[in-house]
Amino acid sequence: MRDLTQPGALPLRPLTTGELLDAAVVLLRTRAGKLIGLGALLALAEQAILFPLRRLADVDDSFLPGEDLLAQFGVLIVVGFATEALCIALLGGVASAEAPRALLGTAAPRARGSRLGSVIVVGLVAALICAASAWTFLVLPVPLEVLGLVLAVMATFVIWPFAYGLVGLAAPAVVIDELSPVRALPRSVRLAARNVMRAMWIRDLGYLVWLFIRLGLSIATIAVVGIFYSSPSPTVDNLLMGGTWLFVNALAYPVLGCLDVALHIEARMRTEGLDIALRRSLRRGVATDSALAVPR
Repeated sequence: MRDLTQPGALPLRPLTTGELLDAAVVLLRTRAGKLIGLGALLALAEQAILFPLRRLADVDDSFLPGEDLLAQFGVLIVVGFATEALCIALLGGVASAEAPRALLGTAAPRARGSRLGSVIVVGLVAALICAASAWTFLVLPVPLEVLGLVLAVMATFVIWPFAYGLVGLAAPAVVIDELSPVRALPRSVRLAARNVMRAMWIRDLGYLVWLFIRLGLSIATIAVVGIFYSSPSPTVDNLLMGGTWLFVNALAYPVLGCLDVALHIEARMRTEGLDIALRRSLRRGVATDSALAVPR
């Protein structure tokens, strides 16, 4: 007899915060090779974009810019926010295609056509929104120097959680809900804002957890390399830094993309009764397509 409480790898019920973070890893495991491989390619492309910007800002292993290069450092920060959001959105779109089977097992509907174009569109919009959340890095540090840099960091801490957290469910909305980019972005904001912005805060939490992991691994790797090898130039410092970030982002980005998918599904269960509709379809032995459809 089919287990209606656990037909797939993902639980068919609303989840706690800890269970959502675990669900992201579970979803990643269903297509680990594909998602981590794509994550590595995207992380490589990102570092190819960021490397010349790090050199222009003369960033060394302290992660700080050279003297009188705060404007260039601001460009690096803003572009970095954009590339991260784009990479995570693209991987969230890819992971979304695997979500119905991970949730429903053999009862999942047949795979639909590719939605890559729409995922790229919402990813680019999310990238622009996240970049805009750090716009103060482009204007405040230049005239105010260190004080401006501090103010830019403080302003970003206020704006970024909303910019990053509210648009993260757009890629799953494109693939799972089969919405156009125009409808997927407002859908993401609505889902993330429900229950006192629960999904938004959890998405921010997941990002911050992996940010600390990435920073720790990067600092530790650079420190270990420094014990055995003395860098002859800032260029080599930036190559080491870029290689380290490439390595850790190749795993972090797929996990964060999978977290977006888990949050999207869980938000629909918690606020739209998706789990109830799916259990009803499983019990009756009917197709689950209609249950997965967006409520009209």
